[in-house]
Amino acid sequence: MTGPRTSLEDFFTHGLDSAPEHETLERVAQLLDALERGVVRAASRTPEGTWRSHAWVKRGILAAFRHSETVELDWPGGAVDRSLVPARRFGLADGVRLVPGGTSVRRGAHLARGVVVMPPSYVNVGASVGRGTMVDSHVLVGSCAQVGSDVHLSTAVQLGGVLEPVGARPVVVEDGVFVGAQCGLYEGVVVRERAVLAPGVVLTAGTTIYDLVHQTELRGEVPEGAVVVPGSRPARGDYADVLGLSLYAPVVVKYRDGSTDAATTLEGALR
Repeated sequence: MTGPRTSLEDFFTHGLDSAPEHETLERVAQLLDALERGVVRAASRTPEGTWRSHAWVKRGILAAFRHSETVELDWPGGAVDRSLVPARRFGLADGVRLVPGGTSVRRGAHLARGVVVMPPSYVNVGASVGRGTMVDSHVLVGSCAQVGSDVHLSTAVQLGGVLEPVGARPVVVEDGVFVGAQCGLYEGVVVRERAVLAPGVVLTAGTTIYDLVHQTELRGEVPEGAVVVPGSRPARGDYADVLGLSLYAPVVVKYRDGSTDAATTLEGALR
């Protein structure tokens, strides 16, 4: 990206602290517009496949909060929020189906054409949701979370947000992933393309994922095409033995192949 992006990056990296108020407000508005269009993102995938957080984008978002006032907003039922990051409004030209019933998409969030959002759901500032993705009811797409194309976020999925520290990686869900109901992804977890998470899987950066296929342990990342289900393992120690206690342990039980879709693969894994 060139031109405006380069200018914005330079401003929020080097010029923010010394800029006059009117310039900061102008730059913040430009950044939020660029985020909504998808020409700027809070994180991006490098050619090597790793995800890199863009600290300058988060600095700009935080500036939007610092330079906002708390105001009443024109919203069904009434709302009070920061003036520079109100809820977005969508029209036919956006190509997004936003079903009525309590959903809110905040200023500075990108929803690509073909996205469907079922109520009530919330997409926070800096988040990006790719083409053809389904955001089902009671879903949270947290601040700066990156969701790819043709993803299914099932009912009550929670994607944690991150604005500080500015260098922290957000939650990433790559293209073609199926995330089952009531899954929770936090602390910059990356779910690679076409992975399948069964309902109830909860992952943080420190959660150990046990890969039964390759007989290895993973942290912070779900491999491409992996099918992950909730599991358990025995807790250690005499006291745990006496009580028969076990600990939560997500498990990779298989990998998707090209001939099966997510629903078929998940059903087979759960059986």
